[in-house]
Amino acid sequence: VQLQASGGGLVQPGESLRLSCAASGSITSINSMGWYRQAPGKQRDLVAVITSGGSTNYADSVKGRFTISRDNAKNTVYLQMNSLKPEDTAVYYCNADGTYYSDTRHFKGTLPFRSWGQGTLVTVSS
Repeated sequence: VQLQASGGGLVQPGESLRLSCAASGSITSINSMGWYRQAPGKQRDLVAVITSGGSTNYADSVKGRFTISRDNAKNTVYLQMNSLKPEDTAVYYCNADGTYYSDTRHFKGTLPFRSWGQGTLVTVSS
């Protein structure tokens, strides 16, 4: 299962960006989908996560400014980022876990997956 993230870029403080991440492959189900970010010299931290039922959880630093959503028909997760601050500057990674169908010579059936996207850079600077 592969994840393809897009939507990063350079914006000024106070502006908005929308990130997208599409999952592809022989997916049979997706449980949670989420966004993480990693600033230079820092660890990768959770930004927001959404379950298959639509429950969400956010890092305290983005509550009220960021909104995570998903389109289950498209296996896609979004992150709407408003009122961006310089401290939001980071590489943003999407993540998903679920199951996929494996069809090989030795095994046919569903297997679990947990995948990461390639990362998209968000820079907030005046």
